[in-house]
Amino acid sequence: MRITTRNKTITFGPRPLVMGILNVTPDSFSDGGRYSQKEALSAQVRTMLDNGADLIDVGGESTRPYAEPVSEHEELQRVLPAIACIRALHRTIPISIDTTKAEVARQGLQEGADIINDVSGLRFDPAMVRIAIDYQAPVILMHMRKTPKDMQDEPVYDDVVQEIIDFLAERISWATAQGLDREQIIVDPGLGFGKTVIHNLTILKHLGKFKNLGCPLLVGHSRKGFIGKLLSLETQERDLATALLSSYCATQGADILRVHDVEKTVQAVRLHEAIILAP
Repeated sequence: MRITTRNKTITFGPRPLVMGILNVTPDSFSDGGRYSQKEALSAQVRTMLDNGADLIDVGGESTRPYAEPVSEHEELQRVLPAIACIRALHRTIPISIDTTKAEVARQGLQEGADIINDVSGLRFDPAMVRIAIDYQAPVILMHMRKTPKDMQDEPVYDDVVQEIIDFLAERISWATAQGLDREQIIVDPGLGFGKTVIHNLTILKHLGKFKNLGCPLLVGHSRKGFIGKLLSLETQERDLATALLSSYCATQGADILRVHDVEKTVQAVRLHEAIILAP
């Protein structure tokens, strides 16, 4: 399985690819405000590259529970320098732009990003799918209940796994009807986005079912609140648990793991790969 951008082909193999999270926001739940200065931003990018990141995801608008939206101008002011910084340090590493705004995606792709990561599943901005098609950009379609501002207000499902699969199948169908190549679509069940602790655990238990959609599978479990609630850990204490979950997700067929601490997850998935490839 592979996806193709304008300039490169990304191939999925026996181990998941590790996507490093680069939040350039003042209010993200984990690292808000840490990389607003150029020196800190460059240092973090170098750390992720040195630790073996396969992709880097740049986000300029927090999608934590109850987050307020930011203006298009403000988001662009945050993400474009970050993309330029990554490209100055590494010319070819795939970059995804984490946004629900078509104009932010367009300018991000022009600046050097390769992939659109849309947590709304192409629902919030009708122009987004055309940007993806025009720029030959793969798209990550994520499931989210409502919006970040109200997604955690009493989330209820009859069958959380099947309902998410149905949602993603509908989004794939809609996107391909608009002209997006199905082979350019990545799916994400959206852990933590309008889900309770039990919902998240159920999704992880049945993660392999999402492979039936026929698209690469991304899992964004890093430092999520359900880890903290289960293990009584503060946000910055959750990287070991995240790496353990990364290893589990690898066994369930995940293709991309989106994480804050690249080093620990790279170690986890390389061990997984070594076991898979052993005689």
